[in-house]
Parts: sequence; structure tokens; C-alpha cells
Amino acid sequence: MSGAPRFLVVGCGAIGGVVAASLAETGQEVAAVNTNPAYVTAVRARGLQILEDGQRRRVEVPVHLEVPADAGSWDFVILATQPPQVEAAARSAVGALKPDGRIVCMQNGLCEERIAALAGADRTIGTIVAWGATQVEPGVVDRTSAGGFTVGRLDGAADPRVEEIGRALEAIGPVQYTANLRGARWSKLALNCAISGLGTLGGDRLGALLRHRFARRLALEIMSEVVAVARAEKVQLEKVSGTLDLEWIALTDAERRAAGSPGLVAKHTLLLAVGQRYRRLRSSMLAAIERGRPPAVDFLNGEVAARAPRHGLAAPLNATVQRWVHDIAAARRRPGLDLLHALYDQTREESAPAQNA
Repeated sequence: MSGAPRFLVVGCGAIGGVVAASLAETGQEVAAVNTNPAYVTAVRARGLQILEDGQRRRVEVPVHLEVPADAGSWDFVILATQPPQVEAAARSAVGALKPDGRIVCMQNGLCEERIAALAGADRTIGTIVAWGATQVEPGVVDRTSAGGFTVGRLDGAADPRVEEIGRALEAIGPVQYTANLRGARWSKLALNCAISGLGTLGGDRLGALLRHRFARRLALEIMSEVVAVARAEKVQLEKVSGTLDLEWIALTDAERRAAGSPGLVAKHTLLLAVGQRYRRLRSSMLAAIERGRPPAVDFLNGEVAARAPRHGLAAPLNATVQRWVHDIAAARRRPGLDLLHALYDQTREESAPAQNA
């Protein structure tokens, strides 16, 4: 590679907007793609506007309705779409890569496997996002929580391009490198299934929801199902952001039956802390539904529910969340605390004699 790298951000919404703006602010050559004409018009007129720490900043970033025609000219294509659009985005952009370029996945779920099948495992980099953002209006993005990234390849191979994209992303937050991307992805999947799934059903921000003990219990049970499937798939789970241990969070058989225990108290306390740290985080699936787009639940809770039977397991809570999120998208259910209560009550009936700890 010669010269400074060029970055194309495909899916310049909430996460992609922060990424594109932050890279541009460091002097990187960046362009963005967003298929929403209103978004493109707004950014071209007013620049990308990022809200962070009570401040608003305006950043000039070239934005297009489709991938620019200059094929083979980008060092990194960063996919920041929602998971339902990621494969189409990869197909549209893979030709834009230089021969030694890389596609970078920023989706929740297990999207690297899908992109590697399209672009090649050696050209695919996974980037786990440990912070949140939401789109306030076209061209205006609110970064709702701090954090950084975990970066690596599915095969764990050393790759100077991994370090190169990591150095660029340090403009946004701290970067960790992993040789066990699969383990890091599954740990984040467990967290996303709980946070995004319950956030969609509950229709509120994370901090408000996790103040309720029954919501924290649902989160623990959802994550426990994910951990069980990950273990069956021989995944060695990694700590989220180096601190959040999903192996420890998963409920033991005794904790499932107990009305209370020191272990349960500690796990509830941890979730309260998570809720406080990410209190402004809002489910991206709920935002997608509100914009008339398909939610990513099939790539999160649905992924777990689909894989569980292959190992003789069941993931009934994740399967129910998947169905109910689709019901919300089809206007058959309304998000809210009452819906979360209904999920909790149904779970108690189905799992008796387990207690409501």
C-alpha cells in the first residue's frame, strides 16, 4: 500500500455517521453512502452534525446515494448498515475495494461469516462496536454512550490491515485487538439479544428498562440461552470490552431455581451498572421499525433460536422475542412496559417451578 488509506462508509446513519465524521476530522479521505435521499440532501446542505457531550459539531463529508463509480480505489469499505441490508451492501461495494483492500463489518450479530462468503475471509475484518448512537433526524446523529472497538479476523490471522483500521478508529474510542473474534462476537451477541430485544419490546432506553428487576431477570435469561448455544458450538467466549464476562453472567441451574442468592444479587447489580453506563442507549431495532425498515431480530435473537435445535437445545425466550419484535413491526403488538411484563409472566408460566428471582 502507498499513500494514505481511503475509507468508504456504507450505511452512514447513526454508527456510520459518527465513524465517517470522526475519520474526516482526523484528515482521512472519507466518503459515505446512504440510500435515503432526505439524508443525503441534509448532509450536502448542512454537513454531518454530531451531538456529543452536550456539544454539536458540523463535519463536511461527501455523501452519495450509491457506491461511487470509481471501482477498485478504496482501501477500506466500512459496512455500517443494519444487518438485514449488510449482504446487499457488501455486494454493491466489494468491487470498490483495492486488490489489497478490506471490508470492515460493524454490524451486531454474526455478519462476518456472511460477508466472508461474499468477499473472502482474508478480505473481511470484524469490528465490534462498544458504544451507541442514534439518528435524531436526517444528517443529525447523537452519540449516546462512550466506548471503543474490538477488531480482528474470523481466522485470527495476523494482518497489518487490521492494525491499520484499528489505528484509524482510535479517533472514535479505544481499540482492542483479538485473535478470537468469534468468541468476542458471541459475547456481544448475548448482550445485544438482551439489550436490543428488550429495548424493542419495552420501547424505552436501556437505563429506564434495567431499573426494573423483572427486566433484568429477563436479560439474564436471554443471555443464558445465548451462552448455552455458544458453548454447544465450541465457542470460547471473550469478555465484552475486556470486563463483562458472559460465562459468569449466565445463570446456573441453582440460580434459575433460587428465589435469591449472593450470585443473583451480584448479577443484578452488574446489570444495574450496565444500565447506568448506557442509560441513553436506544434499541436500533426499534429505530428501524419506526423508520419503516425491517428489524435485525433474525440476526440476533433469531440466530440463537435457529441454532439451538442443532445441538438439542431450546432457546424459547429468544424465539419469543424474535416473534414479538416481528409483531411490533407488523403493528400486531405495541412496545411498552406492559409488553415486557407479558413476556415475563409468560416465561414464569412456561418455566415453572423456576422462581422469579
